[in-house]
Amino acid sequence: MRFPPQLTRIGSAAALLSALLVGGAVTAPPASAAVGSVCQSALPAQANDTLRLIEQGGPYPFTQDGTVFQNRERILPSRSAGYYREYTVITPGSATRGARRIVTGQEQQEDYYTADHYATFDLIDYGC
Repeated sequence: MRFPPQLTRIGSAAALLSALLVGGAVTAPPASAAVGSVCQSALPAQANDTLRLIEQGGPYPFTQDGTVFQNRERILPSRSAGYYREYTVITPGSATRGARRIVTGQEQQEDYYTADHYATFDLIDYGC
């Protein structure tokens, strides 16, 4: 079951408050709490453009594309440093890189899509 990001944050805040009040340990939500899945066919066209660029090895529109994604949010499964890479998904009409990204893992077809700048991720399902 996926919870909206607001409920996840409320749950995390409640856990922190509870731990502080009773002196217990604070634990992070499970890594899978904000990871869902999405069919490749349901992605915006620009995400599929980015996936094609990744497959081709570039060229990428931004210098940050292909750099290490550090997983600071700890939403994706914990892996060694350098395991994940991030790529911009163009947002039409945006003057900046926008919030949409593809984050790839080193496993074949371990590609995640985020439309909200790392608050949530969906594993891309290539079979639907």
